[in-house]
Amino acid sequence: MNDNFTKEITPLLMEWRRTLHQKPELGFMEYYTTYRIGKELEKLGFKIHLGIDALESTSRMGVPDETLLTEQENKALHWGVEDTWMEKMRGGNTGIVATWDTEKKGEHLGFRFDIDALPIKEAESSDHFPSQQGFRSQEEGVMHACGHDGHTAIGLGVAHFIANYEESLTGRYTLIFQPAEEGGRGAKAITDKGWLDGVDHFYTGHIGINPYPVGTIAATTRGFLASTKLNVHFTGVASHAGMKPEEGKNALLAAATAATQLYAIPRHSGGPTRINVGKMTAGSGRNIIPETSYMEIETRGETKEINRYVLQEAKRILQAAGAMHAVEVTMEFVGETEEIECDDSLIPFITKACETSTYVTEVLPYAKVSGSEDASFMTNAVQKNGGKATYMLFGTELPYGHHHPSFDYQEAVISVAVDAYIHILKGGMSHE
Repeated sequence: MNDNFTKEITPLLMEWRRTLHQKPELGFMEYYTTYRIGKELEKLGFKIHLGIDALESTSRMGVPDETLLTEQENKALHWGVEDTWMEKMRGGNTGIVATWDTEKKGEHLGFRFDIDALPIKEAESSDHFPSQQGFRSQEEGVMHACGHDGHTAIGLGVAHFIANYEESLTGRYTLIFQPAEEGGRGAKAITDKGWLDGVDHFYTGHIGINPYPVGTIAATTRGFLASTKLNVHFTGVASHAGMKPEEGKNALLAAATAATQLYAIPRHSGGPTRINVGKMTAGSGRNIIPETSYMEIETRGETKEINRYVLQEAKRILQAAGAMHAVEVTMEFVGETEEIECDDSLIPFITKACETSTYVTEVLPYAKVSGSEDASFMTNAVQKNGGKATYMLFGTELPYGHHHPSFDYQEAVISVAVDAYIHILKGGMSHE
């Protein structure tokens, strides 16, 4: 195998990253992104699975409304997505799964790369690298503020390696380009389709999270939390605030009461918990009793059981706040993650496999993290079936944190991640 592969493909990795960065798309609306990935994989000779062939449509969570989907579909068609591709993706059935069978005895390896962006307006300052280099987001209010453009480029790099060195490889490969990671909405739909069944080793990971030097990777992570995402609607009665205040039922006050009291949920002795009210809107004018209000909240816990405790308490408080102000409360379940427990037995394997990499300079046994990841559904499915799974980190400096308008990373980390995965592929063959 050519040890210069990563060096040779690096210009393409940068091109893919920058192209996708300019056209970011939100979860279940990644039509252009899916198309660009699919055309590249098709050219390489992968068997591609699109739309309802890639995911269990009914298992998707937090799907945007039809108006937003149609608007993005039309935009993607304008950007050059072919009609035949769009027909398979319509209604938010984005993402793609690519498979390759060498028809030689060997392990079944699975890889996952998330592809969605965030509803954030990207910084325009001259010291922001994408602005400086002319590849800032062209979609106002949407940005790759978490590195998923890089993750997609990494996945395409791995795909190119498999296609180029198929004769030297053994076993089967499943590459998952997953929609809607943000908010914990997309992985379960892929998992429920059965793509992780029979996978012996599963790898996924993230650029950054912890600020390590480029070249440093973590073989496993510890600390991802189980999580639940809720949209909450309060419905009261509008009334004139001066003439008939007693006839009004104030939905804004119900939401405000809930927002403050949610943070009073007692911590759990069994492990870390989190609660966050990320968005609240209400009211229509200063002299009108607010008829409606809306909240977006999330709960987290070290395990599913601990998260369930926070969720139950949150639901109790939301209902109580509604009852206090005599308004109706409806809750919409829009996202979920589980905890991740990586297989520590992969640490020595990954460490040894990367010893000969000229890009990976240090392999940490694990990195401590927090937050949540819906790849948990995939890792847990693989482990349940007797396989091994891990969630890796790929080091980069982080002048600004994830989900910040000025978020960026050192592009060299993309090549490091590709090279790490290549050496994992090579290492897997050597111990079969």
